[in-house]
Amino acid sequence: MTDREPDDHEFSEGQGFDDPYDGFDLEPPEFEVDPDKVDPVDSRVVTDMLDRRQVPADDIDAEQLLDVGLEYMHINRHEQAAETFQRVAQYTDDDRLEQEAWTNKGAAHAELEEWDAAIGAYQEALDGDEESDHAATAETNLAYALWESGRSEQALEHAERAVEIDPRFEQAWYNRGFFLLERGLAEDAVEAFDNAIRLGFRNADVLEEKARALEEMGEHDRAEELAEEVEEMREDAEQQLLE
Repeated sequence: MTDREPDDHEFSEGQGFDDPYDGFDLEPPEFEVDPDKVDPVDSRVVTDMLDRRQVPADDIDAEQLLDVGLEYMHINRHEQAAETFQRVAQYTDDDRLEQEAWTNKGAAHAELEEWDAAIGAYQEALDGDEESDHAATAETNLAYALWESGRSEQALEHAERAVEIDPRFEQAWYNRGFFLLERGLAEDAVEAFDNAIRLGFRNADVLEEKARALEEMGEHDRAEELAEEVEEMREDAEQQLLE
């Protein structure tokens, strides 16, 4: 959350496709388009016409559509992913799936650094059941988006909420530690980082932030040990990439 890429936004895994699976046709149905009224290269035309046709929800497999959105995320087509997740939320009657779709939509906007849109999507995800399957992810992602928007005090509130919902969510503990450290609460931040590490979230980023907190607490030797470990981890990762 300093000079690193904003990779803290989680999105779900989806249901996956059967093997073999029935093909999901991304091509739109044939439309009669008046070229005098519609720009043929306008990417919004199909979306607008589909809305006007009011496709029945029964004709949409929302879970499969969610997987299409996730595939867009995996190939870094985040704008298309956000539109797809929007349609999942629109067509599904399943509250759990709708929350998952809104959470993923927020993650797609976050990848595009569209923070206001991301915040809105996460808030939609939390508008229903605030303690269901994806609530902790939505809360911790919302905290990050708020911080990126300069609303650090609100960010800490949602990071706290995330660990209350799911005390075993390691990413939430990491985010909580970061926001506490930003508020100058280094000792509490170290405790949060330790919880993240105990839950399996041991990587260069969390160790680097813990070292920064220890440095602020005056524990220079421990901070230096962690800094050396961070450097070794990053060197190993770079070597693996080269290989």
